[in-house]
Amino acid sequence: MAEKADDIFKEFKEHSISEFFNKNRQMLGYSSKVRALTTVVHEYVTNSLDALEEAQALPSITVRLDRIDEAKYRVIVKDNGPGIPKGFVGKALATVLAGTKFHRNMQQRGQQGIGAAGCTLFAQATTGKPVHVTSSTGDKAYECDVAIDTLHNKPILSNVADIDTAKVPQGLSVRGEFGGVKYDSSDHSVFEYLKRTAIANPHAEITFIDPDGGEHTFMRAVDALPERPKIAKLHPLGLSVSDLFEMAHSSQSGRVTSFLVDTFARFSQDKANEVKDTLKDIDFAKGPKELTWNECERMVATFKSMRWISPDATHIVPIGEERIEAALQNILSPESLHVIERKPKVFSGGFPFVVEAAIAYGGGSGRKVEGGYTGVIMRFANRVPLLFDSGSCAITEAAKSVDWRRYGMDLDSQAVSVFVNVSSVYIPYSGVGKESIAQEDDIIDEIKLALMDAARGVQRFISNKEHTKEYEGKYKTVMRYTSQLSQDLASITGRSKEGIEERLEKLVAKQYKKEDKDEGGGSDGKDNG
Repeated sequence: MAEKADDIFKEFKEHSISEFFNKNRQMLGYSSKVRALTTVVHEYVTNSLDALEEAQALPSITVRLDRIDEAKYRVIVKDNGPGIPKGFVGKALATVLAGTKFHRNMQQRGQQGIGAAGCTLFAQATTGKPVHVTSSTGDKAYECDVAIDTLHNKPILSNVADIDTAKVPQGLSVRGEFGGVKYDSSDHSVFEYLKRTAIANPHAEITFIDPDGGEHTFMRAVDALPERPKIAKLHPLGLSVSDLFEMAHSSQSGRVTSFLVDTFARFSQDKANEVKDTLKDIDFAKGPKELTWNECERMVATFKSMRWISPDATHIVPIGEERIEAALQNILSPESLHVIERKPKVFSGGFPFVVEAAIAYGGGSGRKVEGGYTGVIMRFANRVPLLFDSGSCAITEAAKSVDWRRYGMDLDSQAVSVFVNVSSVYIPYSGVGKESIAQEDDIIDEIKLALMDAARGVQRFISNKEHTKEYEGKYKTVMRYTSQLSQDLASITGRSKEGIEERLEKLVAKQYKKEDKDEGGGSDGKDNG
């Protein structure tokens, strides 16, 4: 017998966002054991880097892992940042979708307000324990335990105690125990994440203490902070109907015209007049709060039919060629390194982005494998390493489309590191975990062009190296015969063998250098672009 609607809906229940993510942890990156541990470290380190840059201080971050048992680890992350005021610690570390980033239209590492709260959820779900926090803002310090009331998405603070500021350095320390995790030395490990974070953030000093007690320090490569990104106005081509409707209804402007000109990038008075001439039945003198959904829908369609100046990309702050070079030299010490920064481009929706690419060859590049080396593709978005979901990423797709053999390289068998960073106010991630960039054609094409440009720089080094090796081989071959020839000539002429041999060696060396110069050979062993 079929159930009645009233009976079916007796099970109807409203869930909080915390409860949802607690039951769907894989959406936040807590899927495999290795990935889960790396995700925890990623979230805390990202928060530290953001806080320190906001405070305009050079980051010094320490990450420590303690093995409790085979699948349980203690994670401790300390920084020298501004700390978290006591009144905000619950919101910052134990409230999902709360933070200082989501509402700002600017380039930043994290955006969703899930990260640190997701770690707290994960600790609770796997060990039943809260996260312990010690914070000093310089003039006040305290410690407490932080947990989440998942039914109501609210923080639970316990064991709150003030601390003498003289006893703790300024900054934040977070300590949590996490189950269902694993530490290893793969390309997805905590060590690899921190190494790549140091490459993309050369102004940071990062110390890692692994579960076996080994200490690894990635020294700061530059002593200057990166430029701070600026808040950007949305471009009309990047607007959806709901964007326009919601922004209009929260606007304080008195007229629709002034709302458009003041709120959106590249929206001059002339452009406002062009929209008015196209949509003559809409009253642009009324307040924006009076715009209907249908009117916003028609306006967005009109925007897409108009010609616009490309979005302003001055609010995008890439890492910078010199910083990338300093970081890669500092950590990989390659034989050859070539770095490229492309000019800003725009992908679908009207969002500007900047691609930076580098290729490091030899030295500590690539990855050691049994029998030799293999190449490594290092993916970044807004300075954040992307270690997982590589198969679906635009960076991977672009790298696979390059004919590397054409440039004298083979990513399957050579020590080569390919570096790509995409910077934008809006990174089109392909999932909530933010581990891969959606395969937008415009982004893939731009990455490919950057990689080919960088590859040409390394190709020149490889060609020169091979040319030098060839001539050195010829030189050594000829020199092997000078001793016998000297002895034969001495027997015929009656002259000193040593004198003849010396003159022959000078003649061969002179001729070798002349041929090498004529062929354009020679190399200083370095090509840093």
